Amino acid sequence: MSFNTAVAGLKASSTSLEIIGNNISNAGTTGFKSSRGEFADVFATSLLGSSSNAVGKGVAVSGVSQAFTQGNISFTNNVLDMAINGGGFFVLNDDGTNVYSRAGNFQVDRSGYVVNPDGNRLQIFNTTSAGVPTSGLADLRIDTSLIQPEATSLVNISANLDSRSLVPATAWPGAGFDAFASPPTAPSSGMFNSSTSATVYDSQGNAHVQSIYFVKTAVPNAWDIHTLIDGVTTSGPDTVTFDSSGQIPAAGLPFQVNIAAWTPLDASGSSTGAAAQTFDVDLSILSQFGSDFSVTNIEQDGFTTGQLSGVEVGDAGIVFARFTNGQSRALGQVALSSFTNSSGLQPLGGSIWGETFASGQPIFGGPGTNGLGTVQSGALEDSNVEVSQELVNMIVAQRNFQANAKVIQTEDAITQTVINLR
Repeated sequence: MSFNTAVAGLKASSTSLEIIGNNISNAGTTGFKSSRGEFADVFATSLLGSSSNAVGKGVAVSGVSQAFTQGNISFTNNVLDMAINGGGFFVLNDDGTNVYSRAGNFQVDRSGYVVNPDGNRLQIFNTTSAGVPTSGLADLRIDTSLIQPEATSLVNISANLDSRSLVPATAWPGAGFDAFASPPTAPSSGMFNSSTSATVYDSQGNAHVQSIYFVKTAVPNAWDIHTLIDGVTTSGPDTVTFDSSGQIPAAGLPFQVNIAAWTPLDASGSSTGAAAQTFDVDLSILSQFGSDFSVTNIEQDGFTTGQLSGVEVGDAGIVFARFTNGQSRALGQVALSSFTNSSGLQPLGGSIWGETFASGQPIFGGPGTNGLGTVQSGALEDSNVEVSQELVNMIVAQRNFQANAKVIQTEDAITQTVINLR
């Protein structure tokens, strides 16, 4: 009788409907990948094998495969939402075990770690201070504490001194000036030709004003440079000499003014307690042309303390932290993984997969390398379920179920006919 064959068909159709129902129910699940049932016919066999005229015994579920095709990318307002555009999986740490996901809906937990909704920590490659990724995986943690200030070690100034300037009428320093008077007295304009200033920082992150005064001397093409910090002389006079074309001769490069053992003072003239500081002021890009005095660039490498103001993620997966003092630092690069056989991964729920023998071992890399996709910040990958196709598949599975039920009904009628024979 064909009861067992029809029952196998009913079970297969029911399984197919379960798979389709699961796909449809996850049509809005971030990072979800649709599945399909794999079915195979069944034949009765013996030690001698099956006959060439053997009749099949129905159908069996041979497996459930997943389609790891790209889902649509939807944009969000959360910078920690990430979507992979291309191949690969995010690597997550689940209590010491790596798991893998396409769902990039991340957030920060109370300890500062970037986690998914289940609390699994996003893995990154650590980076050097220059933002170059290193080997080895680590948890991504966003530290909200103040960053340590950096004392100024170099100041770069680019400027042009007006060659038409005359020697000042009053020799430097002339009448005394006091930065700590009330109000402070500054050098009078009759003592110098031009001046500029830069902000420098001590070891505690306190800002100080460094003033540089340029004084033309009676010697042709020679200028004296006086350097003050908070109105206190720290260097000078340092003399720079230009050639006939208004440039510093190659033999005189680099031209730097050394600030040696400067003691930072507060507004009252008392020590701030910061360490004595030595740094250079690089004036190599200094010229003397027949045009008005102008400063084209001022740079210095110190900064005050700062607090985290924001985080951003680039296409290469580099996570940058921005601080209120204008600094930015690379926290790491988002790690992605690929597998020789992605279909062999084991679904663990929560849009997460686990490694299996069939999948092969993970291959780790940065976004955009080794065939891995790029990372889009402020976006999420939608489910790749095509609802319209799933509805068509549902109709087909329903018809198969009805047909197998009809076989049972027919078989029952035949059985009743046999029983009723006299």
